[in-house]
Amino acid sequence: MSTPDDEWRTYDEFADGIATYRLPNADLTGREIVIALEDGPVLDLRFEDAEHVTCNGVRDPYDAVAVRDDVYFVNLPLTSVEGESLTLVFSTSSHRALGVLSVIGAEDVEGQPRVQQTFWTGTTNGGEPTGEAPGPSRDLIGKRNLYRYSPNHLYEHVYVSSQRYTWQCLEGIQRGHGDTDLSTVWKFADGLYLFCFREFRIAVASVWLHDLSIALRTTGVFLGLNGEGRSEHSTGGGHIYPLGAVVYPDIQPV
Repeated sequence: MSTPDDEWRTYDEFADGIATYRLPNADLTGREIVIALEDGPVLDLRFEDAEHVTCNGVRDPYDAVAVRDDVYFVNLPLTSVEGESLTLVFSTSSHRALGVLSVIGAEDVEGQPRVQQTFWTGTTNGGEPTGEAPGPSRDLIGKRNLYRYSPNHLYEHVYVSSQRYTWQCLEGIQRGHGDTDLSTVWKFADGLYLFCFREFRIAVASVWLHDLSIALRTTGVFLGLNGEGRSEHSTGGGHIYPLGAVVYPDIQPV
């Protein structure tokens, strides 16, 4: 039996405290980087201090995490544009980059998530790109993981195809709730996967970078409409606990 709509928690309710176990913020003060996104914009980023960046001449806040010594997860809530956020992942050694633009739609459209996302692969200045370019991946299909974001946030994910994943809340305000939503997975580097979801039942989408190597950590951000109907940005992060995986014997899911 599905959860009745009047019992479904709003985005700001379940996101409260979900960054408790997030990796610490990184201070990019003084750094300048140009990211050229394939079939997308060229971004000239100048980090003014620990909280503000100028991108192509427009000043916005930012949040950064050093996921690895050479890999950064950077989110721009884009207060200069209502209802949008730009998330970037880049490596200072391979000079590879990813970009995700999340946008809250003007109104609900039946059968579609309210928040839509656009994905780009790219490169950074400062050196020749090395290694495989980031791109869509099927590596997570069949995997089942737990994600612990705080003492009060424990979720299970099952990656059922290249387009959908199933989740359930085991501890927290959403306990007993679950659904199957649209998802996108891109491989950034060995053991590093960009995972994004777009929910149907509430207006929220998220961008995560899963480090499935020895670290088993995840870093993410949310964009959605809160209980008052206003756009809101939140951060998240925590620990990953792999439960196992299945392999489809005869056919492969989409």
